[in-house]
Amino acid sequence: MRVALVHDWLTGMRGGEWVLDEISRLFPDATLYTLIHRKGSVSEEIEDHEIQTSWLQHLSFGGRTWRNLLPLMPAAIESFTFPDTDLVVSTSHCVAKGVIPPPGAFHISYIHTPMRYAWDQRPLYLDRIPGIVRPLVESRLSRLRQWDMVSSARIDRVIANSRLVAWRIKHYWNRTAEVLPPPVDTDFFTRGGERGDGLLTVAALVPYKRVEVAIEVSKRLGRTLDIVGSGPMLRKLRRVAHPGVRFLGWLSREELREAYRGAAALLVPNIEDFGMVTVEALACGTPVVGLTASGTADIVRPGIEGELAARACVDALVDATQRTLSTDWDRDALRHRALTFSREHFQTRFRFLLDRLGVNR
Repeated sequence: MRVALVHDWLTGMRGGEWVLDEISRLFPDATLYTLIHRKGSVSEEIEDHEIQTSWLQHLSFGGRTWRNLLPLMPAAIESFTFPDTDLVVSTSHCVAKGVIPPPGAFHISYIHTPMRYAWDQRPLYLDRIPGIVRPLVESRLSRLRQWDMVSSARIDRVIANSRLVAWRIKHYWNRTAEVLPPPVDTDFFTRGGERGDGLLTVAALVPYKRVEVAIEVSKRLGRTLDIVGSGPMLRKLRRVAHPGVRFLGWLSREELREAYRGAAALLVPNIEDFGMVTVEALACGTPVVGLTASGTADIVRPGIEGELAARACVDALVDATQRTLSTDWDRDALRHRALTFSREHFQTRFRFLLDRLGVNR
């Protein structure tokens, strides 16, 4: 069985890269194709594979800048060829699923979300574009949406990471997706340490993460808030933050584990595709506050692992957070829920999927 792995870009270890890490363990001899690779930025497991990059590698200055190359990405992903390949496995939140498999090859694509810039998050991204060039950007996004929908037909079996993403896939692409939650390292994220009474948010500081809402919730409740993450909104968020807010930047895994262990609750005020940080927090015995319309609802059952707000507004999140903080949670039960999303469970489910499809590894 000759296998090709495809991923959007390799510039750091976020949720999508941890999924790729786990899938790549099933195919240790597979060649990995990616638009851009910054060497040393991903796990040893991924780096151990033969990695083929696209012609965008040179334009990205070795993986140092790539987001402005979005209009070129569909053509770049279609430029890959896979000689003598039987199985293509793509993991995609942007264009990786749009590869053109060779005749006779089977294509499985694990979708983190249809590209958010073109679909559900399009207004947020356009709001950041100067008005004078906005019509041009809108035109390019329109063409990108057309390509995204047409290229989805190249997938033989679509896998979604949550029920919400499966809904988006049906809504935008008219494809039915099987749901397979991503793997979380529950062996690393464990209980321990002293628990405080402050809130925690772990997110990139970008508009759709709604970190300013978490700041307002903590202010109304008179609680401290630790924010783990960085991004272009840092300066704006500092201006609206109250004295009890700490901006910690991106932490090491060990430091992040301690942050989970010490928090009274994890606050997820935005709509998540799935939300691996939610599972990490539960694995550390920390309850979670999120939204019912989010991928968080695949993980958190109200009153059992935390609370979910029915509306994405400050008042509803304040109420859900108050209920969470006033509850005496069974920390072992929270961790038990997290274990259902472990790396071992993911491997078992993915192998079962391959067996059902008659794909021999």
